[in-house]
Amino acid sequence: MKFTRVAIALYGLLTGLLSSSFSQDSPATAVKNLWTRSIGHDWPRMMGPNANGVSAETGPLTDWSGGKLKVKWVAPTGVGYGNCVVAKGRCFQWDRFGKEERLTCLHAETGAPLWTWSAPVEYVDMYGYNNGPRSSPVVDEDLVFVFGVSGTLAAIRVEDGVEVWKRSTNEEFNVAQNFFGVGSTPCVHGDLVLTMIGGSPAGFNADPAESIASVKPDNSAIVAFNKRTGKEVYRVGNYLASYSAPMIAQMQGEPWCLAFVREGLMIFDPKDGSRQVFFPWRAQTLESVNAAWPVVSGDQIFISETYGPGSVLLKFDGKSLSPVWQDQGLAKRQAWRAHWATPILYRGSLFGCSGRNEPDADLRAIDFATGNLHWVHRNRDRTTSLLIDDKLLVVGEHGLVQLVTASANAYQVVTEIDLGEMIDGLAIDGVEKNQVSRMQPLLQSPVWAPPTLAHGLLYLRGENRLVCLDLIPQ
Repeated sequence: MKFTRVAIALYGLLTGLLSSSFSQDSPATAVKNLWTRSIGHDWPRMMGPNANGVSAETGPLTDWSGGKLKVKWVAPTGVGYGNCVVAKGRCFQWDRFGKEERLTCLHAETGAPLWTWSAPVEYVDMYGYNNGPRSSPVVDEDLVFVFGVSGTLAAIRVEDGVEVWKRSTNEEFNVAQNFFGVGSTPCVHGDLVLTMIGGSPAGFNADPAESIASVKPDNSAIVAFNKRTGKEVYRVGNYLASYSAPMIAQMQGEPWCLAFVREGLMIFDPKDGSRQVFFPWRAQTLESVNAAWPVVSGDQIFISETYGPGSVLLKFDGKSLSPVWQDQGLAKRQAWRAHWATPILYRGSLFGCSGRNEPDADLRAIDFATGNLHWVHRNRDRTTSLLIDDKLLVVGEHGLVQLVTASANAYQVVTEIDLGEMIDGLAIDGVEKNQVSRMQPLLQSPVWAPPTLAHGLLYLRGENRLVCLDLIPQ
């Protein structure tokens, strides 16, 4: 066990050094750190500091019974699906309240409000889902970036919530309403904010009722903006937007940007958008989306969707992409069908949720190199996950939270707690009574946002509140 924890810690250190997605604060951009918990690391983006859902922290509680997993604080949320991110002792939550989208900054350890920033929004979902943001904030140096459901892209100061710049990308790039609005989280690389836009030619009728089947791209799949000024630097890719997010990965000894756009996987040089490589991968059905992030190991890239072709493992040689293995045939025979949850790679195996809807959703592990199935747990529950200390923390859409051994041998639960049940019996000492009704679940469905872990604190978002739990007491 000691060796495993050391290995994970070294892995986190090395990947942090290699990752160029987030730059270090310079003296001119330094922000006061509000943490009093000295052990751990920040979680400045949806999938964590290295965009892979892996935490380098160690020592999570492995027995959650009898109130051992304590609730530190709860906070109400607005309408939306995105998770919070945590950096510099601050927790950032991006939601909709009435006719505005609001970024709320809370003290990460206490939940005390620090500031809010908001912008007007007009959006009605075509499929009856809620009308709030689908993406999550991104923190880099002294700025936090948000991307709204109707295309508002903004940079706000971490320290005090002052707006630095804002752009209305749907109007500027003539973006036709996607199936569920704008939902991709931006990626910061150096001085650039790489944003999935997917605009259409000027004059195109962007009425969602008429255009979704005939929408055409206009070479703006990804647009890079200067993170300090908001000025466009370059645009690349004649493709439309998806719900996956651009990410940076080290391949062939240099950084590349990977963007799983609506039509497939696009790779390019994040410095200037050059050397573009593309591999088509999307269901033939019109009403289908790509949403999970790519998973990278060395020069191999795993992508997956749930509406048609399933998954493929690609090899990248710096100039082209070629399949190592790929799914074929019926969906039930496919190795993996990722809906919105990105699988997590650990010791040569992928772990996480496969399946489109509850009846066909399961938790599984497969071999990364071959796609062969290790095990499957047919829980019929769509889940999101993160990896910590040799274990998979699994969050179900109805509030069941589990700690599962990250092993290719078998599905084995270490401990679990159902936060979708009534609150009686949970440790909520210190939480004001008016914040939580004991006649309601602590996490109300749908719990679709992935978990966040920073400095030992676990953050989970349900339909109407954000919950902070003390996973690694300090």
